[in-house]
Amino acid sequence: MRRIAISVAASTLSLSLAACGALGASGGSADASPTKGNDITVGVLLPERTNTRYEDFDYPIIKAKVESLTNKQGKIAYANADNDAGEQAGQMQKMIDDKVDVILIDAVDSHAIAGTVKKAKEAGVPVIAYDRLAEGPIDAYVSFDNELVGQVQGRTLVESLGEGVDTSDKVVMINGSPTDPNAKQFKAGALSELEGKVTIASSFDTKDWSPDVAQSEMAEAIDKIGKDNIAGVYSANDAMVVGIIKALEGAGVSDLPPITGQDAELLAVQRIVGGEQYMSVYKSYPAEAEAAAEMAVAKVQGKDIKFDSLTRDRVDSPTDKDIPAQLVTVVALTKANIKSTVVADGIYKVSDICTDKYKAACAAIGLK
Repeated sequence: MRRIAISVAASTLSLSLAACGALGASGGSADASPTKGNDITVGVLLPERTNTRYEDFDYPIIKAKVESLTNKQGKIAYANADNDAGEQAGQMQKMIDDKVDVILIDAVDSHAIAGTVKKAKEAGVPVIAYDRLAEGPIDAYVSFDNELVGQVQGRTLVESLGEGVDTSDKVVMINGSPTDPNAKQFKAGALSELEGKVTIASSFDTKDWSPDVAQSEMAEAIDKIGKDNIAGVYSANDAMVVGIIKALEGAGVSDLPPITGQDAELLAVQRIVGGEQYMSVYKSYPAEAEAAAEMAVAKVQGKDIKFDSLTRDRVDSPTDKDIPAQLVTVVALTKANIKSTVVADGIYKVSDICTDKYKAACAAIGLK
């Protein structure tokens, strides 16, 4: 068992995409006396649509895995909160009232949802926190090693500045939403790599991960620092990069500084190919989503051996300690490894990336 406090980080830049738990662990009816058969309902609550990963990857992967684990008898009750914490609480309460068998929740606001998590517990509905560590009495947690994500972003940004990097180089930090616990971990991991090596000239915590807010923040930073004095930009995810680039180009910056990202969105991969964005963090959504589905089904069906094999890590939230967890590792995505990551894993085809606008850039890096 691996004991991991929520603030502890690994030190490796590029790690295997295999999950830390045992995704292939067996767990048949001999594990325990099943409490439910295959005719189960899994509630899935996702936080927003601005980041395309939730609708394009997480939800369909979870749905397909639940169906495959239950001989197509298992059902999904799905809702997306569109970044509204109150809306999500209502969606979760409806699932409790509808007596779903288990809930997977990626919280809009991990603190605000704690009361509804408690209601689910009181109603006998297990809750598994997905991607973000919700507060309250959750039964398990599956996510990526979030502080490592920030470390990967920060370290790659420093490396992009070359051997001559020093503390005179000014970096702008556009961090994620202050209501998202993951954003705090990304920021902590990034700072562990940036501090002492560069100067953090401006830093912002961006409401709702909004690209528009990120654009305003970047414009403010440019006014403060000067458009020619920004060596690099730490962006906590890919969606905000859109606003950051708009602000830079609006200020007359033609030679963009290195910009980080996260989530390996298709448009971000294309920006990396075209040189507008330096890197993203590729997280294996199939590994995370399939692990969550397996946890949910094993929990409902009373397959304790399998559930334990999937939750060998432990994390602490502000309200609870020693939460069973699985933390999936990540990899830095740059021009150098697009083919061996998102293409090799079947996330995108080369034809998806190398549209007419990017064909020449793709050819230049051997992506064909």
